[in-house]
Amino acid sequence: MNTSDIMKPAHRLEAGNGGRERTLSELIISVSGLRGIVGDTLTPEIVARYATAFAAEAPAGTLLVTRDGRDSGQMFSQIVSRALHEVGRDVLDGGIAATPTTGVLIRELHCAGGIQISASHNPAQYNGLKLFSAMGRVISAEEGESVLTRFRASSEQVECGLEPANATVIDDQESHLERVANTIDVQGIRQHRFRVLLDSNHGAGSRLGKQLLDRLGCEIVLLGGEPDGQFEHLPEPTAENLRDTCQRVARSGVNVGFCQDPDADRLAVIDQRGNYVGEEYTLALCVEHALRHKPGPIVTNCSTSRMSQDLAEKHGVRFHRSAVGEANVVDKMVSEEAVFGGEGNGGPIDPEVGYVRDSFVGMARILDAMASRQMTVSELVGELPKYAIRKTKVELDRSHFVDTFARLEEHFPEAQSDRLDGLRLDWPDQWALIRASNTEPIVRIVVEAKTQQAAHGLCDTLRKQVED
Repeated sequence: MNTSDIMKPAHRLEAGNGGRERTLSELIISVSGLRGIVGDTLTPEIVARYATAFAAEAPAGTLLVTRDGRDSGQMFSQIVSRALHEVGRDVLDGGIAATPTTGVLIRELHCAGGIQISASHNPAQYNGLKLFSAMGRVISAEEGESVLTRFRASSEQVECGLEPANATVIDDQESHLERVANTIDVQGIRQHRFRVLLDSNHGAGSRLGKQLLDRLGCEIVLLGGEPDGQFEHLPEPTAENLRDTCQRVARSGVNVGFCQDPDADRLAVIDQRGNYVGEEYTLALCVEHALRHKPGPIVTNCSTSRMSQDLAEKHGVRFHRSAVGEANVVDKMVSEEAVFGGEGNGGPIDPEVGYVRDSFVGMARILDAMASRQMTVSELVGELPKYAIRKTKVELDRSHFVDTFARLEEHFPEAQSDRLDGLRLDWPDQWALIRASNTEPIVRIVVEAKTQQAAHGLCDTLRKQVED
């Protein structure tokens, strides 16, 4: 990538506050980080200011910087490291690493926090920054708001040079590997010599993914093993984006296919026949396996499939829901001392490894379940509760959200109502979440029911109610 071309938009920002505000409004900002289009909404100046704001809010100590495989990652890593160095921070450069590896390393190296440079599942033209606390987890909503307030109030004249910073370089995948291996029966898995297809799609997950599968004695068919960000398909591991990978699994005679997003915190599963199992099932498979070995509280967010709740009830343990977002799930897991948790986007969280969504935890737990129970992926999935999910969205002015929620509660008096995050309506055999977007004047509707017909019917009813 031509660095001088990427620098040009930063000069445009210096022309005045109007340009800066327009650019900020187009960034994708969450409580734990930001993402944007490289050279357009995400510029070196924006990155340097955001890193500086984070450093000002983080406790004293060394900060870790890592990145996924995107071709803009090295440039942004230099910018972040330089910005942190300029405000007096010691910096560790972890190079290309998965997001969950970043969390593990922060704890192992006793860092004050860290920054992962990644746009997660966004397309190749994007990049971003994800912020970590000293606990090795994404920062909380409260901490994120403090960083964002400081960032928005900061001066535009922040140094964003590309000169190498005085950062200590480290390369440690072993710490994360050992933590994952300690949660499973390594020898039991090795005896089965599973044949596994791993589609890392040129993201950061291939490095530890290959090491983990080697440790587990698997024969590996590796797709996109070079972490260079040259994605061979759209990076979000959805059924539509993984059609070719599913066909490859069916042709390859493997026992299971695992598909990661670019920073490897999400995992989609393909069964031995080449059927896309899906990200919701990733968490449910892991929860079922975890509860068989260590019963205890389970946490998911309020938009995740009810499968995990059913499994918690089956094993006689407490189940808790959080608001949407990894930071909120982790907050609830910590407060409830959960033994496992995660999000239905393929993000299992195992406290024994770290409080970060982790595709490697998913792979290890599923292989351990296959080995210990001597079952195929499709057989394991066949034992799980059966639901159908339907999603849609409706344009709606933000000022009407509260009135809309009240009208829906009145229309469905038989449903249990919860406003933890938007409006959730629960019935014995189905549920719905109606939630306002944080970035657009729309509400998103998620419905889960026992059949596709029931899910479609309830979703259509809710959409009409919101539109009226």
